[in-house]
Amino acid sequence: MSSRTSSWTFVLKRIGYSAVSLVGLSILIFVIARVLPGDPARLALGPRAPQSIVDALRAQLHLNDPIFVQYFYWIQGIFSGNWGISLFTQRNVILDVQEFLPATVELIMFAAIIDLVLAVPLGLVAGRFANSAVDNGVRVLSYLGIAVPSFVVAVLLQLSLGYGTNLFPVIGRLSQSATPPPTITGLYTIDSILTGNYADLADAIWHLVLPAFALALGPIAQEARIMRSAVVENLRKDYTLSEVSHGLPERTITLKYLMKPSLIPTITIYGLDISAQIANAFLIELIFNWPGFSRYGLNAMLSKDLNAIVAVVIVAGFMFAIANILVDIVVGYLDPRIRLQERSEE
Repeated sequence: MSSRTSSWTFVLKRIGYSAVSLVGLSILIFVIARVLPGDPARLALGPRAPQSIVDALRAQLHLNDPIFVQYFYWIQGIFSGNWGISLFTQRNVILDVQEFLPATVELIMFAAIIDLVLAVPLGLVAGRFANSAVDNGVRVLSYLGIAVPSFVVAVLLQLSLGYGTNLFPVIGRLSQSATPPPTITGLYTIDSILTGNYADLADAIWHLVLPAFALALGPIAQEARIMRSAVVENLRKDYTLSEVSHGLPERTITLKYLMKPSLIPTITIYGLDISAQIANAFLIELIFNWPGFSRYGLNAMLSKDLNAIVAVVIVAGFMFAIANILVDIVVGYLDPRIRLQERSEE
């Protein structure tokens, strides 16, 4: 089997595993949503609605059918664009997903960029100069980043860089004077680039800085520590000592031979952190009045909006699966032994 065929087999296997996991997740969350106490039809129509109308809605939603029949109709609706009506917004849930998801994806993307740009260099420097003043400084910053909750960081950033100095906006995705770019992807930064509206691009990035940094600080601290530990461990390996004894420049050893293996555990945790943000970003979105999907999910849970809850969990699961596939591909690239091991098992 050629290397290219092996790589495609590796990727297709990951996609297959993720698809099976998503089907299992959809069954689990659908059953949980249906067995929870309360009548979804009554919740949708309110306590004063006549029973005859409630019964008609129950029949329309197939709530009187066995649960596996309900699941069949629900899956059929998913593929036909009918995700059910949200009690919170009173419209098809797919429209809510289309409206709110891009804002959260954009926020998480920028948090991921900040995370990667800061965590890897901090961990690399701390590991390369272990037990020095630099390492101790990074250690203190990491402990603070891990210990302080993201919503506290968000409030402190608002007070210090928003209300206190007016350096950054504290709410929303764009200034009130700005006109949102035509919707192509729903991500203001990408849409601004595609339409050539660079004033909106600068304004959107300006609004992203504080919430993205607040969201990224915890993962930065955690991944910097993991990167530092991996660097320290790899510095003791025979191949590193051999390269040092052969007189290779320190820069070459660090960037070419030390950084690559040290990235493997960091990238794994990085992917998990980023994919988890879609469900955990609701506090940041509330504080910055960010019209995102996580805040929509929180409102869905508070209002017992079953269709919206199921959609939020499925979308979060899908994003998690995508992130894991990408992480597996990157880790497989960084460590060919993983791909070769699967190849030998076939």
